[in-house]
Amino acid sequence: MPKNPAKKSEDGIVVSPDFIAVIDGSTSKSTRRYSLFKSNGEYAMYLVSKYIRRMPKDCSCHEFCMGVASYIRKHYKKSQLDALSEHPEDRLTASAIIFSRLRREIWMIGDCQCLVGPVQPGSEPCFTLYDNPKPYEQELAERRAQIINDSSQPWDHFLEDDTARQAIIPRMKETMKQQNKTYSVIDGFPVAEQHVKVITLDFQPWQLVFASDGYPFLCPTLDESEARLDEQRHTDPLNIGRFKATKAFAKGNNSFDDRAYIRFTV
Repeated sequence: MPKNPAKKSEDGIVVSPDFIAVIDGSTSKSTRRYSLFKSNGEYAMYLVSKYIRRMPKDCSCHEFCMGVASYIRKHYKKSQLDALSEHPEDRLTASAIIFSRLRREIWMIGDCQCLVGPVQPGSEPCFTLYDNPKPYEQELAERRAQIINDSSQPWDHFLEDDTARQAIIPRMKETMKQQNKTYSVIDGFPVAEQHVKVITLDFQPWQLVFASDGYPFLCPTLDESEARLDEQRHTDPLNIGRFKATKAFAKGNNSFDDRAYIRFTV
């Protein structure tokens, strides 16, 4: 579901015989474009989705990280590589959470989240939440909230023109220089695999919920997750209270970020 009904979502879901994935294309902080028809985030999501659909069923997490980085890299011009090495904000970037049926593993590359619970006959699973947030995200969200709280502008101003977000963009670009150093993403450069989370499941039945970070409160059902999101929109549309974000629920949008959600049993 795109946050802006007039645009396409930069989040996507892949369901194949051997893999289930949620991919979150990163909103571009740059003027560089790689596709005439897709935003950079949508294009990154599309390429990662395409790669997952063609992976061999026994693909390991390491092989995925190596292969998808190489695949994205092929969509850059050779003349661009030196500049992209210095400017990560110009890269095609995505996060992904993937379940491998054969290996019974969950791979978390970048900013994503999931609920994992053993199937309980006659009752709901007892879920554990896993996430993999960017290390600088909370710092930026706190800074944006401070700018808004210190401003003399009415809050409606920031819903129409989020100048507080614009103020943190330079710091956001600066922290992106740590991309695939202090945190992992998929961007056509070597994935920092030490920051990839791998969760291994045994052979009892498990119920899983995969979602992008468009859900600030991930719940066991889509209806519950949507209800918590709607509550957030009504009580704190600027996202500067208990839940802080680098974006607001801008006027005309149905959320502050694109979102993808899938629940399944393995």
